[in-house]
Amino acid sequence: MKQPIRIAVLISGSGSNLQAIIEHQKQHAHEYEIALVLSNKADAYGLVRAQKAKLPTQIIEHKKFENRERFDQALQVAIDSQQIDLIVLAGFMRILTPAFTQHFLGKMVNIHPSLLPKYTGLNTHQRALEAGDTEHGLSIHFVTPELDSGPVILQAKVPVSPEDTEQTLKEKVHQQEHRAYPLVIEWFAQGKLALKENQAWFEQSILSKPQQLNVLNDRSI
Repeated sequence: MKQPIRIAVLISGSGSNLQAIIEHQKQHAHEYEIALVLSNKADAYGLVRAQKAKLPTQIIEHKKFENRERFDQALQVAIDSQQIDLIVLAGFMRILTPAFTQHFLGKMVNIHPSLLPKYTGLNTHQRALEAGDTEHGLSIHFVTPELDSGPVILQAKVPVSPEDTEQTLKEKVHQQEHRAYPLVIEWFAQGKLALKENQAWFEQSILSKPQQLNVLNDRSI
């Protein structure tokens, strides 16, 4: 029988996506285990969530390092020591160096609150509102050295109403994030997902366009 893959979840804040992954993993323990929850902030509430779930945690504070390269080297050592198969960036608010992303190429995914390639970087909800968009959403992508530009695996769209504020739109997207991220981890654990020659592959075929959550069977989550 195939051993469950080992994942590391990297966080900086409240860890709501981590919580969704924890709940999903309980039903998929034969496919993956959360082997490490790592934060760059000692006061991240996600660490409390992890400790309540009796998960291994580690804090590596970026402020204690003289530069980004040294911090990423420490991250790499910590992750490699745990034989991690997949790194899940769940609100990890650090721009990673090319050396780090290259080391884990094809083994690291990120969730971004926009329909990439729209709105890379920060303040995505406000930017969508200011642009008058009628739909917004999230993208889950493989991490490559260029910020928010790795091949997109899955997107989920939400409608933007005239009454929406930055906060209400953020909440809409968060609801979909909590459905989408565990599903992508499940696909990876099942061997359905891969990065080859800077393209996302799903079930042995190139993803010419991202999977869409709203047309997927929710029972698979």
